[in-house]
Amino acid sequence: MKQNKAQTPYEDYLRATHRLGRAVSMITLALLLGAPFVMGGYLGAMPNLAAAARGFLAVGLVWTVSSVVEFLVYTPMLGAGGSYLAFITGNLINMKIPCAMNARDMVGAKSGTAENEIISTLSIAASSLVTILVLALGVLLLTPLRPVLGSPALQPAFANVVPALFGAMAYKYYRKDVKLALVPLIIMAVLFTLAPSLTGSTSFMIIPSGALAIGLSYLKFRREAKA
Repeated sequence: MKQNKAQTPYEDYLRATHRLGRAVSMITLALLLGAPFVMGGYLGAMPNLAAAARGFLAVGLVWTVSSVVEFLVYTPMLGAGGSYLAFITGNLINMKIPCAMNARDMVGAKSGTAENEIISTLSIAASSLVTILVLALGVLLLTPLRPVLGSPALQPAFANVVPALFGAMAYKYYRKDVKLALVPLIIMAVLFTLAPSLTGSTSFMIIPSGALAIGLSYLKFRREAKA
């Protein structure tokens, strides 16, 4: 006898989220790829596709690997709804990930749970709306604030927004095990100092630095288990 299992509200929510997320993702992808061609056709200034393809191949391989890594790393952290919103609206590293992580820590939610799914989705949605509002105000106030924003005294602050943001976020994790955190931090700092060109591939460098941190954590766990 066939048994029909009733779907829980959370399962219904996930199914609807995936359905809507896939549809909006395809629409967004079509708009992003189609906009340059529409504008080029309207203005009579279509790009040289062969030259564009060669330019893409020069950097496409690196960014393709980076995109896959970001998807594999961030999706379990953000859940379905948060991932769709974050990847569609963009600015993950600077805005969406810090916002979701902070909101998750404030409520004590864990990755892979329904609580984390809801909290991540709400926090990223709020972040996206705030970003749109700030951008709209920025456009309206760009001319009046141009003398202030162009002041030489503020330029160092603008150049260090991301390091300051992630430094503040990282500290609360580093302080849980300072010795463990210092090893990958020092190695990556030395590596970036010796090879400054790697600063443009920070997403790709998540793989070796994350593998190092996981390996050290595993060794520490094994040592403490034997003690």
